[in-house]
Amino acid sequence: MPATDLAAPDTPADDSPRPGDAYVQSFARGLAVIRSFSAQHPQQTLTEVAQRTGLTRAGARRILLTLESLGYVSSHGRQFSLTARILDLGFAYLSSLPLWNLAEPVMEALVAELKESCSAAVLDGADIVYVLRVPTHKIMSITLGIGSRLPAAATSMGRVLLAELAPEAIDALLRQRPLAAHTPRTITDRARFARELARVREQGWCLVDQELEEGLVSLAVPIRDRAGRVIAAMNVSGQVLRTPPATMVERFLPRLQEAALRISQLLQMKA
Repeated sequence: MPATDLAAPDTPADDSPRPGDAYVQSFARGLAVIRSFSAQHPQQTLTEVAQRTGLTRAGARRILLTLESLGYVSSHGRQFSLTARILDLGFAYLSSLPLWNLAEPVMEALVAELKESCSAAVLDGADIVYVLRVPTHKIMSITLGIGSRLPAAATSMGRVLLAELAPEAIDALLRQRPLAAHTPRTITDRARFARELARVREQGWCLVDQELEEGLVSLAVPIRDRAGRVIAAMNVSGQVLRTPPATMVERFLPRLQEAALRISQLLQMKA
């Protein structure tokens, strides 16, 4: 690597100032490097990492070498990739909250009874992040697991979580991630979407029929803490030909609500 590159200033292309002195810029840049890796980009060169994070090559190189020395990144020639040790960061979150340990056996029992996949997710910005998943059949074209992200607006769990937010918070998220058509059925009109969230809020559950992916139908309910706040959502999902929406609501909704209530009660007993 040329010496001039090593001496380049460590300044991202879009380095907006942050208020206060509690913001650790180098730490934020390290997280940006980690998040630049994905299923679409499991291996990257130094140049690709720099481009995706807005860092200089020198800055990206320092962070990658630091992560490599800590065991979170490995290098093969010019290619860098995350190692399995990166899972420690996610497992630290999962193990820090009693909810997920309490929820898993309840979800496993529900899957055994309904013979459909069950998942739990939390809201992170305009996305939902999967924190638990008990699959049965493969029902989606993409592979879902702990840490997977999906657009909240097009998912049943996402709408359950969005429905609990104040209108101004929802507007801010939709400015960040405008409504997009994933299938011809996806709601993309803001007024119609607001009405849908109001309905979800009133009835306490959400059904999404082939709005994220053709053939996929999903039913979700909230999980609440002892103060009644929604802290996560849980869903059952299946193929529309096997479990049409009306069948899912009739057969699965009562069992899903019972399971969510059981998890909420267990969490309150633990608190």
